[in-house]
Amino acid sequence: MADHEPSSGATGLPEALLEGYESFISGRFLAEHDRFEELSVKGQTPKTMIISCCDSRVAPEAIFNAGPGELFVLRNVAALAPPYEPDDQHHGSSAALEYAVMALKVSDIVVLGHGQCGGVRAYAEIAADPDAPRLSHSDFIGNWIKMLGPAADRLGVAPNPKDSLYVERLEFEAVKQTLRNLRSFPMVQVLEHHRHLRLHGALFRIMDGRLFLLDESTGAFEPVCEKAYAAAFAEARF
Repeated sequence: MADHEPSSGATGLPEALLEGYESFISGRFLAEHDRFEELSVKGQTPKTMIISCCDSRVAPEAIFNAGPGELFVLRNVAALAPPYEPDDQHHGSSAALEYAVMALKVSDIVVLGHGQCGGVRAYAEIAADPDAPRLSHSDFIGNWIKMLGPAADRLGVAPNPKDSLYVERLEFEAVKQTLRNLRSFPMVQVLEHHRHLRLHGALFRIMDGRLFLLDESTGAFEPVCEKAYAAAFAEARF
C-alpha cells in the first residue's frame, strides 16, 4: 500500500476523508499538539460565535484563518437564525445561540452571509412563481427559508426576483434579518445593552474573496481590509 493511501479501508468512509485525516494527524495535529491537549483538558473558550451558511464553499475557519478552539460555529441554510420562540419545538439554532452566549460567554457574534447563496436564490425563485406548490409540513428547507420574508418585504417589489442583482441585495438583507432575529432574544438584548456582547453583520463573496462588514449606523455593507486585499491580488498569478 502506498504511503499516501488510507490505512483503514474497512471504515467505509470516503477515501478523500481518510486521506485528509492522515494528512491532518501527521501534519497540523502534531504541529499543534499542545493546543489540542490544552483544549481537551481545559475545554473551549472561544470569544466569537459565527453564524454561517452550511454551503461547502464557505468555511468560517478558513476565511478567518482560525485555529482549533477559536471560533464557535453554527452553520445552517442561508446563515439564518430564527426569532425568539420559547415553545416545546426543536430549536437547534436557538440552543446553539443560548450555549454560546450563556455557557461560553462569547463577546462577539458574527452573522456571515455569502454570495451565490442557494437558500436565498431558492426563496427568490419561489416568491417569483405564483404557481409554486404550497409548503408541506415536511418541506424543511421551504419552511426554513420563509424567514427571509421580512427581508424581501423591506426590499420592496422586485422587477424580476430571479435577477442576480436582486438576489445579491437579498443576500445582504438576509444578514440584517438574522441580526434582528437575534435581538429578539431577551438574553441577547440584556447583554448587548450592557455591552457584554457585540453583534456584527458580514458577507463573504465567493467569486472574488472579498469580505463586507455592515455599518449599522448607515445600513450599508463596506469592504474591509482593502489594503491587504489589494496587495494580495497585486501579487497573484492567475
